Amino acid sequence: MGITRRKAMTIAGVGVAGIAGAAAGATAVLAADSEPTVPVSAASGAVPFHGDHQAGIITPAQDRLHFVAFDVVTKDRDRLVSMLQDWTAAAARMTQGQDAGTIGAVNGIPEAPPDDTGEALDLPPAGLTLTVGFGPTLFRDASGVDRFGIADKRPAALADLPKFPADALQPEISGGDLCVQACANDPQVAVHAIRNLARIGMGVVSVRWSQLGFGRTSSTSRDQVTPRNLFGFKDGTANLKAEDTALLDEHLWVRAGDGASWMDGGSYLVARKIRMTIETWDRTSLGEQEEIVGRAKGTGAPLGQQDEFDELDFTLKGPDGEPAIGEVAHVKLAHHSQNGGARILRRGYNFVDGSDGLGRLNAGLFFISFQRDAHKQFVPIQLQLARHDVMNEYIRHVSSALFACPPGVEDGGDYWGRALFG
Repeated sequence: MGITRRKAMTIAGVGVAGIAGAAAGATAVLAADSEPTVPVSAASGAVPFHGDHQAGIITPAQDRLHFVAFDVVTKDRDRLVSMLQDWTAAAARMTQGQDAGTIGAVNGIPEAPPDDTGEALDLPPAGLTLTVGFGPTLFRDASGVDRFGIADKRPAALADLPKFPADALQPEISGGDLCVQACANDPQVAVHAIRNLARIGMGVVSVRWSQLGFGRTSSTSRDQVTPRNLFGFKDGTANLKAEDTALLDEHLWVRAGDGASWMDGGSYLVARKIRMTIETWDRTSLGEQEEIVGRAKGTGAPLGQQDEFDELDFTLKGPDGEPAIGEVAHVKLAHHSQNGGARILRRGYNFVDGSDGLGRLNAGLFFISFQRDAHKQFVPIQLQLARHDVMNEYIRHVSSALFACPPGVEDGGDYWGRALFG
C-alpha cells in the first residue's frame, strides 16, 4: 500500500491549520505525534472517487484548478487502454491522499525512479477530484483516421462546436484527444496529480496545453458563498447546484437513449479560455459596469431588486421608466428563459498568466461548463452572448474544447472509458 499523506504528516509532525484555514469552516489540526483530534474539514479531506458519476462535476467547487488536454501519440489501442487503467488506479489513490503508485515516493529501492514525484507527501487530500474526458479527435484524428476502432462510438453530441462571432481561437491551446480536470483546495495537490498522470502516460500521451486556475467563479452547492470574477462581480449566482436533483437529471446527466450508451450517466464538458481586457474594464464607470452585467456589484442582486438570490424579473422598471435590466444585459442574454430553457452547470476559474508584454495582465476566466448536450445548451446560450452581449467589448475567447466525460468508476475493477473500449 502507498503511504498516505496524512500518515506522512503525522510522522513528520506537520500541521495543516495553515492549509485548511484558507477555507471557511476549516477545523483540521495535527499534533506532532498523534492523529487529528478533531474532524478534518471538507476543504482538506478526501472526496470519494468511485460512484455513479465522476467526481469534480457537482462536487462543491474547490478553489484551485489544473486543467490539461493531451494528444494521444500512440496508435496502439492496448497501450491506450492500459494507460487508462493505470490512470484510474493512480487517481483513486491520489484523491484519497495516497501516493500515485503502490510503492510511493520514498519506499522504493534507491536504484529505481520512485512511482510518485513526492511534492504532495506532506499535504492532505485537499478535496482533490480528477475528472477525465474524451475529445472528438480521439475517435477520428485530424486526418480522419480511426486509430483505435472507436469511430462508430462517437456520440452525435460530441460534434465539433461551431465558430462563434468574434472568436479569436488559438489552435495550439484548443481541442485535445483527452482531458483531465484536477480540482483541489491546494494548488500543489492539483499540480501533483496532473504531473503524475502525465508521467504515467509518457509514450502514450503528450501534453497539448494546460491551464492553472484560482478562485472558483461559480458555486456548485448551496452551502457555498458566491465568489467573484476578475471584473469584481459575483459570478454563478444562478448556477445549477448539486441540490437541484431534478434539474440535474434534466440538464446535466446523459440519459439512456440520448446516443452512445457508454455515455449514460456522463456529461459533456466545454472549456473556453476567455481573456479579459481588465485595464479597459477598470476605467469603466460603476453604473455602466452594472448595466452591462445586470446586477449590483456590491450585493450581486439583480438590478431593481434587493437580494442576490432574487429571481430575475425582466418586467421591473428603473427610475427612468426603462427596464431595470436592459435587453442586452449579460444576465438576461444568458438566462434560460431567453434560450429555450437551456441551463448549464458552470465550474470556471480565474487565471492570471503573467503579462502580455505590452504592460497588461494576461488574465481572465477559464470557463468550464457541464451539460447533457452542449449543442442544445451551451451553443444557443453562447450564440446569444456572442451576438449581443456588450461585455464582448471587454473579453476575447482565445481557446475552446469539447470533451465527453463518461460516467463514474464503479469499483476497483473498473476504469475510465471501460464501456467505450470494452
